[in-house]
This record gives sequence, structure tokens and C-alpha cells, in this order.
Amino acid sequence: MASHIVGYPRMGPKRELKFALESFWDQKSSAEDLQKVAAGLRSSIWKQMADAGIKYIPSNTFSYYDQVLDATAMLGAVPPRYGWNGGEIGFDTYFSMARGNASVPAMEMTKWFDTNYHFIVPELGPDVKFSYASHKAVDEYKEAKALGVNTVPVLIGPVSYLLLSKPAKGVEKSFSLLSLLPKIIPIYKEVISELKAAGASWIQFDEPTLVLDLEAHQLQAFGAAYADLESTLSGLNVLIETYFADLTSDAYKTLIELKGVTAYGVDLIRGTKTIDLIKSNFPKGKFLFAGVVDGRNIWANDLASSLSTLQALEAVVGKENLVVSTSCSLLHTAVDLVNETKLDDEIKSWLAFAAQKVVEVNALAKALAGQTDEAFFASNAAAQASRKSSPRVNNEAVQKAAAALKGSDHRRATNVSARLDAQQKKLNLPILPTTTIGSFPQTLELRRVRREFKANKISEDDYVKAIKEEIKKVVDLQEELDIDVLVHGEPERNDMVEYFGEQLSGFAFTVNGWVQSYGSRCVKPPIIYGDVSRPKPMTVFWSSTAQSMTKRPMKGMLTGPVTILNWSFVRNDQPRFETCYQIALAIKDEVEDLEKAGINVIQIDEAALREGLPLRKSEHAFYLKWAVHSFRITNVGVKDTTQIHTHMCYSNFNDIIHSIIDMDADVITIENSRSDEKLLSVFREGVKYGAGIGPGVYDIHSPRIPSTEEIADRINKMLAVLESNILWVNPDCGLKTRKYAEVKPALNNMVAAAKQLRTQLGSAK
Repeated sequence: MASHIVGYPRMGPKRELKFALESFWDQKSSAEDLQKVAAGLRSSIWKQMADAGIKYIPSNTFSYYDQVLDATAMLGAVPPRYGWNGGEIGFDTYFSMARGNASVPAMEMTKWFDTNYHFIVPELGPDVKFSYASHKAVDEYKEAKALGVNTVPVLIGPVSYLLLSKPAKGVEKSFSLLSLLPKIIPIYKEVISELKAAGASWIQFDEPTLVLDLEAHQLQAFGAAYADLESTLSGLNVLIETYFADLTSDAYKTLIELKGVTAYGVDLIRGTKTIDLIKSNFPKGKFLFAGVVDGRNIWANDLASSLSTLQALEAVVGKENLVVSTSCSLLHTAVDLVNETKLDDEIKSWLAFAAQKVVEVNALAKALAGQTDEAFFASNAAAQASRKSSPRVNNEAVQKAAAALKGSDHRRATNVSARLDAQQKKLNLPILPTTTIGSFPQTLELRRVRREFKANKISEDDYVKAIKEEIKKVVDLQEELDIDVLVHGEPERNDMVEYFGEQLSGFAFTVNGWVQSYGSRCVKPPIIYGDVSRPKPMTVFWSSTAQSMTKRPMKGMLTGPVTILNWSFVRNDQPRFETCYQIALAIKDEVEDLEKAGINVIQIDEAALREGLPLRKSEHAFYLKWAVHSFRITNVGVKDTTQIHTHMCYSNFNDIIHSIIDMDADVITIENSRSDEKLLSVFREGVKYGAGIGPGVYDIHSPRIPSTEEIADRINKMLAVLESNILWVNPDCGLKTRKYAEVKPALNNMVAAAKQLRTQLGSAK
């Protein structure tokens, strides 16, 4: 019985690629140094899978930034502003598209479906001249083959590539991206031909957009694309991989009727209903790659349950045609549980990271072939039973408090207009008030202090003193820049979710459980294993300390319940909304303690609210109802004079704007500039927004420093669709990934632009 892995984490068990990328970007190492690290990581990944007995091992899933940008490079679809003149795309052009450079901004970045991974959105139009400009897929196949590993090269499928793209600036929004299929298919044919010539026997096309709600003409595009590729694919086994949700009956019919296709990959963790479609109609002689091992969470697989599912499918598709697989790429989980030396044995026994999931896939394949590893299965069964019965998982008081929430919608008693009036009397802010999103640069010295405190190398007194000094530096800088509403810079936090999870019950933490979010940015999601509560205040001391250093308003900075949920590895033994309500109650306690401590502006970030939106439109309403409700629970008890902010970033918000309004925050700051001010279109289309709003005026994920004129131009575009009395001026997101040499001039220009517009508005009256 065969086994397959959809994709694997790239960063390395100790984030080796992250450090190599950042060293290269900082010009501390060469391109050759970066390539050497990358080659070492690829080699170890392929060897690990081969040693584990995996038959279908992927290649070209490694990326220096993200796999969609790799496809853009392969197709030579470089926007003109990057000055690329043809030939093989090198690091300069590649990273300029991803990160921008001194003269031009980066391409838009957005979330990869409903995950916390991001991709660079292709910018396409009728005039794009496609060309075969990156041979990465072929090069990596040859590289693996030279190491003795015959891999399955993976490409983003042509239809998904176009459906994930957007019309370039200046191109009509109504432009049909799918009309470009005839222009990109010839490039795919070149790549396929080279892979065949190099000896590939299988090829995997990732077509995850098949799980979306697609229109008939979009589904027809899949048929057209693969019919066009059929003759080129002749002689190859072709796998079409889908993931993240069920296939609709129409999408399933489209999939199994594709020309020249040998095998179909389906997610049977988030797409359990697809099993019924398979049982009712599966093409004879085709392969089913059954994704029964979860690629998006860290819980050990219930092997007995998965084996039962596989045996039922085996009866439908045939013993020789069933391949055991992961539900999606393992990119979305941590790398290796072996590196976790501080997790207690009980919780560790409940978990499986990418390396362990590879072993699970092979164990299931062997068991299906009648070669069950009895000891492995027995150990797994014991761990499953332990988790179900462990007293540390359940807290009756928390469960009762969360259950009691369902009788109310938890709205503040006064409407937002009246609240804003009361808050203005207290805060006395100018028109177009300036603020930042929360974090300030995390210097090497600051990281050293936190690291040494965690390792008990410095005392708590020394740690507190160092953090207070950092807060004072950030407060003084903001006052010097004349920012209106300040933040303390979050020097005590390595990560906005991890920080809160460490102080809430029901959470566990890893040492090396890093997951790539984008580029070199890695996060270490907490593990929610049990019921959640707040034993004691989490941020009050630091916020109060910061407020004592200034007469200006100081924001209390919290992460919202939906974002904590969506950016954690969440328990899978109860509905997600129940866990979210528990977190909301814990954050509510913190909000009320901040207010009692004299903090008059409290930001509750919900950066990931849109990210968690289900891929199926039929499931949107239920998710948005409990997600928005969870946010309102956190601040329902505060006074009218306490201003509640929230922040959202790097998603498409236009389709949930009414739910954002329903959150009933006093002020929302929201990413806008990197997405080419897409957010503003919703207001041009007539949506009325009465609360405070701060669409980001510059992209913080690029080292580029925007000019005062550029920022003023952005603010003017906002003023064309939003009232000046509700508009705030702020960056797109937090500043932790930037350097002070970039932050100071950018914020200086931001404040100068706000003042310039204030003067113009004042003289126009």
C-alpha cells in the first residue's frame, strides 16, 4: 500500500531558512550561502521521507517566499515596475516582488485560503507577456534525483493560479483572468516536457480552488486547461490535489472528468462529506490519494478511526488504487516533536508534528496492507484514551460560564455615535488623530533580555527594569514624533498570541514549534488542549506603567478571542465556537481590569477574524455570528468613555464589512495600503461606516520608507469616501519586523502628512 505527503515545512526544525534569508536580506551573506542552506534543508526533508517509507515524495514544495510567487516567477509574470528584462528570474527581482525595494512597493500579500499562511497575489492583465522564467521545479526534481530520491514535482495548477490572481493596476476589475489560460498553458507545457525529459513519472498539480464555491464557467476552465495539457502529460501519472474543504458535487464531477488525470487527492479531515461522493461514483482504474492525516493541526491521528475510513474507501476504489496521504501540505504544522524537550509527557503523547505525521501516514499504509505495527497502534490508542479522560482538559466552572453566554448578544448599551462624543470629550484628540498598531521594533538586545529571563539567567527585577527602559524609549519617541494616541511597543511580547496563551489556563507551549506565516516570518502557535480561563491580570502592569510615563492616551493592547483561536492549534474534541467563547470571557476580565487601572483606550486585535471565514458561503453566517459575538463579549461591560479599538490585516474584508460594523468597536484600524486600497472601494459603493476607522497609510512589511506626499495622497483618497471626523491615520500593521532606521522616518512622514491635511481641512472651513 502506497503513501504520499502533499508538502512539507520549509523553514527547518530550528528555523534555519529564516535566519539564512534575513542574513541575505541584510547583506551579511551571499546568494550562494542562502542556496547552500536551502539545499541542505531540501536534502534532509527528502531523505527523511524516503527513510520513513513514503513512496510519493513531493519536490518543488520548498520556497524562498511562497509557492504562488514561485509560480509567478515560473510564468515570467513580473509587474513592469520591477524593471525585469527577461531571462531567468534571480533573487533581486523575486524578493522585490515579495518585499518591495527602495523605489517600488511590494505586490499585495493575502491569506492562503483560511490559514495563517500568506501568499503574494499575482497582478495580471491582457498585456502580460508570459515566458518560462524560472526552472526551479525542474532543477529541484533533478537535485532530488541526484540524491537517489525520485520525487513527485508539485506545481500550482494553472486554473487555481489564475483564480488566485487579481487584475493589475489600470486593468478593468471586470477583466476575466481565466481568459489568460491560453497564454499560460504553453509555459506549463514547457515545464512538463522538461520534467518528463528529466525522468519524472508522476506530477502533482495543486488545484485547491476546486473546493471554493465556483461558477459554471470557472469549473469549465479546469476541463479546458487539462484537455489542452493532455497530450503533453501523456506518459506521466497526473495527480490533482485538492484540500481545505469538501468538494461540491459539481466540483467533484469536474475533477473526475479531467482529461489525462490519473489520481485525485482529497482532504478527508475538513472534507468528510467528499467521502459520500467517492462512494457514489469513483472512476474505475483511477487512484485516490486519501488525506486522512491532518496537515493543519498537531493532534496525533486516531489511527484506528483512520484505518476504518481507509478500509471503507478501499472497498470502493480497490486495494491497489488507494494511497494514504496528508489532508494538505504539512507546511501548516510544526516540524518535529523530537525538538520539544519542555512539554510534559502526557501532553506530548497527544501530539504529532510534521515528522510524526510522516510516520503516521506510512503506518496506516502498512496497516492497510496487512502489516500493522501493533505496538505503534497500541501506543496511539492509549494516548487517545488518555486525552479523553484527562482531568486537566475539563473545567466545569468555565464550561458553565461559556454555556450561559448563549442567551444574550452582548451589545454595549449606547450607540457608537454617542460613545464617540463622550470619548472625544475625555480624550480631546485632533481631527485625523495619529496612532500606531501596537508593536515597535524588536531589537536584538530586547530579544536577548527576554531570552535570558526565560532561561533564568537574569533576575525578574533586572528584566522588569530592562522592559521599563524599552517602554520609556518607545513612549519618548512617539511624543517626539507628536503621535496622538500612544502604544507601549509590546517589548515584553515575542508574539501577540503566544504572550496571552502563556498566561491563560488550558494552553501548552513549544520550544521549537515554529510555523511559517510568510517569507521569513515564523510564528509559534500555542496549543489549546483544555478549557480556557484567566488566572490573573496579564497586561495591566505594563499598560499602567506606560500610561504613567505620558499625559497622552496610552492604548492597552490585547489580542482578541477569535484571533487567539485562529492563530493557535485548537483542540479538536469540541466545537471551535465553544473554545472561542471561553477565551472571550478571559479577555473580558482583562479589559475590565485595564479600565479600572485608568486605561481609557483599549485595542482588542482581531487580525484573524476574516481568516477563519469558512471557504463555503453556506457556512459564513454561522461563523460570523459567533465570531462577532465573541468580540462583543470582551468589551460589553466598559463605560461609554472607554474607547475600544480593534485591528485587522491582510485579508479581503470587503465581503464581511457588515459583520465588521456589527462588531460595534469604537475605532477599527485596518490594512489598506499593501492591497492597493481595495478596502476603500466598499465605501465608494455606498457602505456607511459611523465608527472611527484608520485604513493603513503605508505598508510595514516592506523596508521602503513612504514620503509625506505619498501618505497625504492616500489620506486624501480616504477623505473622498470617509468623513474627516471618523478618520484615523496609522500604518497598516505593527512595527515589530522593521528597524528603527525605517520606522522613525516613516512615522515622521505619516505625522507630517496628517498635520498637512489638518491644516488644509481647517482652512477649507
